[in-house]
Amino acid sequence: MLGHSPDPVRLSAPAGLKLDALRSTLSYTSARSSALIWEWTPFCLVASYFIFSTCIYMVCSDKMIEVFWYVYMLTNTYVSMVTVVEAVLSISATREARGRVTKIAANDFKPGTGPWPTADEQLPIIDLLIVAYLPNERDIIMDRVIYLCTKIVYPIDRIRINCVYNTPITIEPLETELVDLQDKYSQLRVIKVPGSKSKADNLNHFFTLNTGAGVIAIFDADHYPHPHNPRWAAERFMADADVGIVQGRCIIYNSRDSWLTRLIAIEFDKIYAVSHPGRAIMMDFGLFCGSNGYWRADLLKMHKMHGEMLTEDIDSALRAVKKNVKAVHEINAVSYELAPSEFQGFWKQRLRWAQGWAQASLVHMPMVWNKPEQGTRSFTKRFGVFSLLAVREVSYYLITQYTCLVLSFIILNFPKTPLAFARMIFFPYPLSVWFFVISIACLFATLVITWRVRSEFISVWMMICFSLFYPFYLVVMGMIGLYGHARQVVAYNNWNPTARK
Repeated sequence: MLGHSPDPVRLSAPAGLKLDALRSTLSYTSARSSALIWEWTPFCLVASYFIFSTCIYMVCSDKMIEVFWYVYMLTNTYVSMVTVVEAVLSISATREARGRVTKIAANDFKPGTGPWPTADEQLPIIDLLIVAYLPNERDIIMDRVIYLCTKIVYPIDRIRINCVYNTPITIEPLETELVDLQDKYSQLRVIKVPGSKSKADNLNHFFTLNTGAGVIAIFDADHYPHPHNPRWAAERFMADADVGIVQGRCIIYNSRDSWLTRLIAIEFDKIYAVSHPGRAIMMDFGLFCGSNGYWRADLLKMHKMHGEMLTEDIDSALRAVKKNVKAVHEINAVSYELAPSEFQGFWKQRLRWAQGWAQASLVHMPMVWNKPEQGTRSFTKRFGVFSLLAVREVSYYLITQYTCLVLSFIILNFPKTPLAFARMIFFPYPLSVWFFVISIACLFATLVITWRVRSEFISVWMMICFSLFYPFYLVVMGMIGLYGHARQVVAYNNWNPTARK
């Protein structure tokens, strides 16, 4: 008896399943390999840069080495002198800010007197936004919202506290608890932005709402604005109708958490209380810095945030400069924030900033030579933009090239004593002493001025440590800048939000 012929479908089914499984495995392996290569390509580019540069210096003639060395020293001297000029110019802004505080304190911080001439009922209505990515800030958001609702000193009928957040997953009972807070605090509004994937999406959604506010303030979720913060900003708007942006001072309050937070805390004091006010005077423009910034509402709603930019706050600041929007720095509008306490968090945050600055610099560099859309752009402002964008980005290469030059010295002629090492790095040529003295004098003067405006979280010991570690800190920042450029080259766009706790 002849048997039944085999069923071709039954025979092919296992083979088909095996083929599908193989394709799936190959597809997964290919995707993982591609992602791995994409992830590590920036590292390989930066590593190759250091190795190649060091090797080049090792085979250069003595005359070429001398030329390179003088170029690096001259540019370093230029940057040091610009920095100290900014610091010196900031003294007048600091003196004025302290004078206003003294007058207000003498009047027991009562409205309608001294530098606070505006009556409560005449103050602008402020929409104060705290922007949050809930999964990352779930542990702090309730505390910050309650703080803003209870500690801010501003007429309650003229300020709205808006918690604008997004989350890819429902987080309960936190979301319900946030919504319930609206019953307790009449000035609070909790807004969940559907479909949002970024801070820019959250902000742009809020800009579509008709709130009737005259000023919009933007804060990240880790900030504790000083109780009088909004009042300082409001008075600047009331004093000058041409002011479109008021940028406050950000202070690191967890400076004692680690050696890293100590460095960042002093860096922030130097940036927000010295460099920004000094640059605004010297270069004729101020900058919105992403958080603790106040905008006239109609201006910001038209301006919007460009979500396609990696750091939409830097882009928005430069677009405001491009439009000749007047931005001022109010040192008294203080807000306290967290700094990453571990190097991994710091590295990820600064890499994102570095790539964002690189992208924004490429987009906005033409304003150095282009005709402005409205009004005029002075030579001073053009030079300031060139210094902020071009010199800033090139400085990463100058710092790291000098590092590679020193490495080549050490490899070819390893110093046997600390004195020989110092002579090799700082005094290899006749004019070395002058470059060294000028750089040290500029650094010392800048730090002295920073010390005068330091926050309450900075000690003498911290300043001494910062002075000793600052050269190495600059090298690390140069490496991060190069890494950001490498990521921009490969179009890297995977972001990890800064951890909050």
